Formats: sequence, C-alpha cells, structure tokens
Amino acid sequence: MYHSWLDRWDERRAERGDEVKRRTDFALDTELAFPSSGHPAGIEAFCNLADQAVEDPTYFDEPGNNDLVVERKGDWAKFPSGIYTDVAENNLVWAKVTESRSFDKALVVFHHWNASARYQQLANFFSRRGITVVEMALPYHFERSRPGADYADYMLSPNLGRTMQSMRQAVWDGRKLIRWLREQGFKEISVLGMSLGSWVAGLIAANDKTVSKAALFLTAGSLADMVWTGRATRTICESIKPAIELDDLRRAWGPLNLVNHAHHLARDNLELNVVLAKRDKVVLPELSERLIQGLKDAGAGPSILELNCGHYSLSMPPYIVSAGRSVARLLKPGP
Repeated sequence: MYHSWLDRWDERRAERGDEVKRRTDFALDTELAFPSSGHPAGIEAFCNLADQAVEDPTYFDEPGNNDLVVERKGDWAKFPSGIYTDVAENNLVWAKVTESRSFDKALVVFHHWNASARYQQLANFFSRRGITVVEMALPYHFERSRPGADYADYMLSPNLGRTMQSMRQAVWDGRKLIRWLREQGFKEISVLGMSLGSWVAGLIAANDKTVSKAALFLTAGSLADMVWTGRATRTICESIKPAIELDDLRRAWGPLNLVNHAHHLARDNLELNVVLAKRDKVVLPELSERLIQGLKDAGAGPSILELNCGHYSLSMPPYIVSAGRSVARLLKPGP
C-alpha cells in the first residue's frame, strides 16, 4: 500500500514537470558538439565524430590557454565559462559556497535537471561535518537560465549538438571550479551528482584525477537510453524517435556514456558511491545495472545503495537520510 502511494506521488511530480515542458524540433547542430569539425551533414557524420571523441582522452579537457579568474563575494563564487554560447547569462558560472571550519575537504555538488533550488539541507549537513560544499549551477539553470525559458530546455533537448555542448560545458566548468578549490588549499575534493548531475559528476571524476571520491545518485551509463525510456524526457523522445534510431543516438551521445569511461572511473585513487532507486521510472534500474556491471568489468568496486523508492521520492525521508549517510561514510577518512 505504501509503495503504491509512493509510485503515485512520483507520477504526480513527473506530471508537474510535463506542464512546463514543450516539444521542440530535432536538430543535429554538429558544430556545437565538435567545434573544429566544420559543418558536416547528416547523422552518420555526427556519429563518426562522436566515435572519435570517445577515443579522444582530451575531449573533456579545457584548452590550456583558459585563465582561472574566479570572483568570490560572500557565499558566492563566479567565473567565466570555458565555452561561449549565444545565451549571455549562461556564459557566467555561479556557485554557492557553504563553508566549514576546515580547508581539508570540499564537496562539489551538481544538481538535477530543472532544479528549482539548491540543496541547502545537504550543504548544511556536510558543512557541520567539516566539509565545505560548493554547489555549481549547471548550464541554463538558476543564474544561468535562458531569459523567458520555463525550464532548462537547452541543457537536455532533441538538439543533439547543443546537448553535447551543454554537458561538455558543465564538465569544463566543474573542472575549473575544482582547480580553483585546489588553489584555495583544499586537500581532498569530492563530487556528488544527482540524476543528470550524476553524469556531469561522473565525467569529471573520470577525466580529473584530482577528484578522489565520487557519489552518483540516480545514475546510469547511457544518457541516450535514459532519454529514450525515461518518464521525465518524454517530450524530448517524441521529437527524437521519428528522426533517429536508438543505436545511432547511442553513438551520437557515446562520449557522455559513463560506461565508455569505466576504465578511468576504476582507477586506484578514486572511491565510488552509487545510490539507486528500485522504483525509478526516470532512470530505469536496468540502465543503472548496465553501468554497475561496466564498472565492475573495468575493475572498480563501487559501494552501492539501492533504496525501495522512486526517482523523485528519493528526496523524502527515510530515503534521503540513508543516501546522505552513505555519502558521509564515503567522505569519512579511511583507517
């Protein structure tokens, strides 16, 4: 009875999201994902470039000439993004800093898609435990929102190139923020990502060896499969399905698939914590299991917490309490 109620609660949350989402047209915009490629035409050309990016260890590396200029004022830090877009607000990165009394540890948090507020309770929980929490606005969210947009339709959309650009921008921005925290004297830097933010956190952890611990909530490997099957991305899928087959979408977004980065996530100096929801209709459990298997095949040994809740109801007690405690154990010093 309780879990039936929980499922209905999750569905109502999803329906509220449906009310603001609108269907937009499928587009490739290849040059956004691969700026040096020119303007190649067609899905096959896009997929070929994506295949090359999967094999390119520098695809998520910022250009070496990007200076680190961060302005800190009170609880806020801001800096120019490493990627320039046609939305001026999106080109300035904002991060909320909740300080602890120690410079030993920092936790960089990446929120979920279409988040309406930052995770203040989470930030307070960890700051009281000696961990400074830095919550970065993902592209087209919060202070970076596109004027007039009801939701972050540029972050994740049927525009394959712009979605790739947005995810790459999030990774570049997150890595720049981590570099700044290192310069501030923090000795251990961890990342935590929620839902779409878990893909960002995972890509950063895979590509930035200064990250020592990563917590991935409500995550999976293939972003393509998540969009194709997930409850929250129906409007995107309605635009994508008539234009592209799933196998091609998997190739097109292959650089974003965490399974393709599993060997980097399995490195010796990275600890992984994965929190999943057994009743998830947004990130289906079978997609999460593919990531877990990919990590294990690569030699990783993530700690895994599976909770009997849905995607949205993870935010409710007792589930969020259990999830928070699992991250606290991850961040606790080893013996």
